[in-house]
Amino acid sequence: MLEVGSLLGADRVRRPLGREIAIAETVVEPASIEEIAELVRKCESDRIALAPFGAGRTLAELRRRPVELGISLKRMARVVAYEPEDMTIVALAGLTLGEVNRLTAARRQRLCVDPPTPGLSTVGAIIGAAQAGPLRHSEGLVRDLLIGIQFVGHGGRVVRAGGRVVKNVAGYDLMKLMTGSFGTLGIVTEAAFKVRPLPEHYALAATAYTNMESAFAAALRLHDALPLTHLEVLSPGYSKLFGYPLDYLLLAGFGGNRDELKYQRAKIAGMLDGTTEILEDTRAAEAYQRLRDLAPPAGALAAQLAVLPAALARCLAASQRSMLVLDGTSRADETEPSEHPLEFRAHVGAGVAEISVNRVLSRPDASRLIAQCRAAAREAGGHLRLTAIAQSLRNDVPAFDSPGDGAMKLMRRLKASFDPAGVFNPGCFVGGI
Repeated sequence: MLEVGSLLGADRVRRPLGREIAIAETVVEPASIEEIAELVRKCESDRIALAPFGAGRTLAELRRRPVELGISLKRMARVVAYEPEDMTIVALAGLTLGEVNRLTAARRQRLCVDPPTPGLSTVGAIIGAAQAGPLRHSEGLVRDLLIGIQFVGHGGRVVRAGGRVVKNVAGYDLMKLMTGSFGTLGIVTEAAFKVRPLPEHYALAATAYTNMESAFAAALRLHDALPLTHLEVLSPGYSKLFGYPLDYLLLAGFGGNRDELKYQRAKIAGMLDGTTEILEDTRAAEAYQRLRDLAPPAGALAAQLAVLPAALARCLAASQRSMLVLDGTSRADETEPSEHPLEFRAHVGAGVAEISVNRVLSRPDASRLIAQCRAAAREAGGHLRLTAIAQSLRNDVPAFDSPGDGAMKLMRRLKASFDPAGVFNPGCFVGGI
């Protein structure tokens, strides 16, 4: 093991476990920001690559090879301050979203970011990987809820940006810079967020369609007409979890008081084709949790597609056709749901979809499929990022799309300024940064 036991004590230096094996050769568990600062200084002086993580789910799917030192933030897991009247909360980076929302629920509030399995999603990971779920439709992304941040950067310096009140706009917006940086610019240690009131009631409308085009057309009509909580279209493989095994399923969540629900329920039923099922109360909450926690099976190739909302259905159809051609079928132009081996959960209003291929692909097939899907995304003015890929393929297929030369030059300058020693999670971001 690395000689870091003297900084923390031997009881907080250990071998990696489970998914941590893909992240780091040695894991340390600091319990304070001072200890993290000492670790950063040690790593910079000895040129030791490090990677901060929470549950390790994101980095375990991205890193091509383990770094020397993994910094687990599990011991930095508490609420620093919660002001229900101001609707703000400050938490250390190792605290899970589940714990945050258990506390705020007592005051009928929540932190409105909802990645899968909130009991495993830590504050630091939500920021570092820009995690989000169905609520992005109405509440935005974590960058929209973040009002203050603290991180340890180059030289072990503690950097603070923003504050603990909503009306704080002074200085450079380091909060947005750190969001989605995957630990390549520093180690997030604390964050302050806006929280929102819980809706008085919540309901979920479900309508099945035999083809993708009809499902997306109906979803876009709803998007233009109503202030929905969330809006998704699911491919047949995911739809079967809701009782629709051979259909594309439209799911529209809406909330408010009883009068608001009554109006929206009637409006939705009148706008959608076919039979619409409206779930309320416990049934709606259970269905939402299934939707939120949808994830590809272990070992699947998975990606996130982001384009303009109007182009999302077209890009998904192109990706499905590419997969069918790859499988050697002569009926690549057919749209029968059972024919498609590529599954997706599409956040229609955001123009974002999580897609997955649930079978093993060879290196040439994986490279070809991802290249074709990225080409379709670029044609629509968007991009595609891998969120999971087999370890054997990671040297052949980059996880991130390639930006333009100007953007790449700027990103390299930022990396050099924030991490001149090159120790913060190297090789795990756009362009190998």
